[in-house]
Parts: sequence; structure tokens; C-alpha cells
Amino acid sequence: MAGTADGRPSIFPTLVYADAKAAIKQLTEAFGFTELSVYEGEDGSVVHAELVQGNGAVMLGSKGTGSVFDKAMKDAGASGVYIVVDDVDAHHQRAVEHGAEILMPPTDQDYGSRDYMARDAEGNIWSFGTYTPEIQA
Repeated sequence: MAGTADGRPSIFPTLVYADAKAAIKQLTEAFGFTELSVYEGEDGSVVHAELVQGNGAVMLGSKGTGSVFDKAMKDAGASGVYIVVDDVDAHHQRAVEHGAEILMPPTDQDYGSRDYMARDAEGNIWSFGTYTPEIQA
């Protein structure tokens, strides 16, 4: 993944959830993300969170915060995010054990990847696989 000069990724998918705390729990427990930071508002809503997987991260927050991003995402539908993992089968098993809705079990693809696909509790599609495109900086 191409990143900034100091090695940080340069793209961060960003999602909003009606129940961001439940989303964080599912993403960490079922999909193996690590919580980097979570900032809450006075009302306990998640204003901003960062979850890490490998050398990338996703950002998320609660719907209804009134922020510019929240307003822009008001009518947005579900999103899809692809995450590279080393062991698709073990990752899939973890997701199954935590009750994730599996849309496609681990499958070998014609282009050499092994992938599986799941849906989170709010409809976002998460694909996990071994395909890593080489990006020329």
C-alpha cells in the first residue's frame, strides 16, 4: 500500500453507524481489528474512532452527531471495504465464531487470491483476502 513519506497509509475508509459502539465491538471481535482510538461526545456517542488492521485503518463514528461528515453521509448506503489478511481461513473462522453474517465462504479466485465476504450488523460489506495489488508510487 502506498503511504505517506513516513510510511503511514494514505487512504482510510470512513463509515458512520447508528450504533458505533456495537460496530467497534463487532469489528474488533469478529474481524480482528485493533482499537487505536475512540473519542466520545458528552452524550456517549462515538465522535471519532480509528481501528487498525495490518498497516491500514478505518475511521468510524456515530450517525446523528451533526458534524459536516455526518450530514454529508445522511443518505449514504452501505459501503464495501477490502482488507488483506494472511490467513483467510483462520480469519473467516474467527468471524463465524463471533456470529458474523458470511456472504461468501473462503473461495479461491481466478486471479490468485483467496477471499471471503461478510456483512456487518449495519449492512456494510467486508471482504477479506490475500490479494495485494502492487502500487507504484
